[in-house]
Amino acid sequence: MSGEVILMTGPPAAGKTTVARLLADTAGTPTVHLETDLFYRSIRTGFVLPFLPESHRQNEVVIEAIVATVAAYARGGYDVIVDGIVGPWFLPQFRALADDYGPTISYVVLRPDLATTLSRARQRARDELTDLEAISGLHGAFSDIGDLEKHTIDTGGLDTEQTADRVRQLLADGTHRLA
Repeated sequence: MSGEVILMTGPPAAGKTTVARLLADTAGTPTVHLETDLFYRSIRTGFVLPFLPESHRQNEVVIEAIVATVAAYARGGYDVIVDGIVGPWFLPQFRALADDYGPTISYVVLRPDLATTLSRARQRARDELTDLEAISGLHGAFSDIGDLEKHTIDTGGLDTEQTADRVRQLLADGTHRLA
């Protein structure tokens, strides 16, 4: 048995964690909400901020650990909502998971406009990323994602419930599944 995997991504302060938590808490199937930030926070020594160029190897290792965790839950029959910054550059690892274990993988990019993103970032808790320059850079990384543009949702004018409803619709339609 294999669960479904939903990659809920986008720039910081896009609403990923809040929406993923809501989706997981209201799911009608056994569901795991996997916060990728926890994997980064687990690095106690040698941690490099993941948006810095020198973090590349660290980020590869963290994604490898995330994919392995997702695989274990999905093989166990759980749906897994992965909440974090999973840019197109990390999709090959998740596509390999689908090839190996067969879970359906959906890719949902929450992407409010930059002004909304920065406004939300200013209201974040201290343990969250609040560096506006880094957030702007990560927003830029999701601003043109080529063929994956159809996987984006402009959440700038939506509240949490509206965003969750939109995501549910798209997941039900299957339009955000990775081929």
